[in-house]
Amino acid sequence: MKKLVLLALVLILTIGCSQASNDPKNDASSGIRVVATVSPITSLVENIGGTRIALNGLIPEGTNSHTYEPSPSTVSLLSKADLIIANGLFLEVPTLKLAEANKQSDTVILRLGNTVLPKSEWIYDESFPEGGYPNPHMWTDPFYGIKYAEVIAQELSRMDPDNASYYEENLSNLKTRLQDLDDRITAAVETIPEDKRKLLTYHDSFPTFAPRYGFTTLGAIQPSDFTEPSAREVAQLIDQIKANSVPAIFGSEVFPSPILTQIAKESGAEFVDKLRDDDLPGKHGDKDHTYHGLIHYDVAVIVPALGGDSSSLEGFDTDLVFEGVSPAIYPE
Repeated sequence: MKKLVLLALVLILTIGCSQASNDPKNDASSGIRVVATVSPITSLVENIGGTRIALNGLIPEGTNSHTYEPSPSTVSLLSKADLIIANGLFLEVPTLKLAEANKQSDTVILRLGNTVLPKSEWIYDESFPEGGYPNPHMWTDPFYGIKYAEVIAQELSRMDPDNASYYEENLSNLKTRLQDLDDRITAAVETIPEDKRKLLTYHDSFPTFAPRYGFTTLGAIQPSDFTEPSAREVAQLIDQIKANSVPAIFGSEVFPSPILTQIAKESGAEFVDKLRDDDLPGKHGDKDHTYHGLIHYDVAVIVPALGGDSSSLEGFDTDLVFEGVSPAIYPE
């Protein structure tokens, strides 16, 4: 009799565990199939969707998202997606053309930048001049990171109301994390001498980040057509760096340029080639491989190079905001 009772208990527990593992509220494989474009956007979606969505990133880290041409293998992902999330603002033009051509008729393409930024507020600068596409790099500013996250949570909740409270909880956690980061960034930047708060970067990737935290953007080294600058432009940049006593110029870790080395040598500025804008620190699974890990990383690079103290950034939690193992897939 005891054996029969024990067997019955084991059977009940087995069935219960099986039902729990198949609960759509806890199983990403039965959740919304989401495809996101660049890795900072993928990470924002990952933080909000957590374990309740099946998420695939599309654009490999370390590639130029402006010009990236999707491979034929991405067609399958796009054709099966319930939701496609992009930065928009003409960042991923080839990718979104492919998405429009291959998505299901009822699949939504959510362009975050276009949603949060009215056309009247589009930003044009040296790399993105008037008459062309606007500067799309809104995500480098945590203020817009929060705006993006709110739109993501709203859309996931609309499509999957059973899990709306979960998405809202993750949104709340992420907003708290980013507001903490904002305070830490402000404190760190305030330690930079005012006359040194000047940014000269390879690419115009900080269009709202810079003014929000009190930086003056002197320009970008990369011209609007994404080629190397001419000899005349290089000479002008060197003169500008000297005239403004710029202590450091910033390049991209994934797009090395010998021109930057030349400019730094002739101007006397330090060349810091470690900035990132659309590739996350580390690799998927690392604690820092998150949207907020990216912002934290860049500020930790910029502040000491300009003569400031980045100690206010110490102890910030760069990990994902939800419990459990992330089912997100980032492309290699």
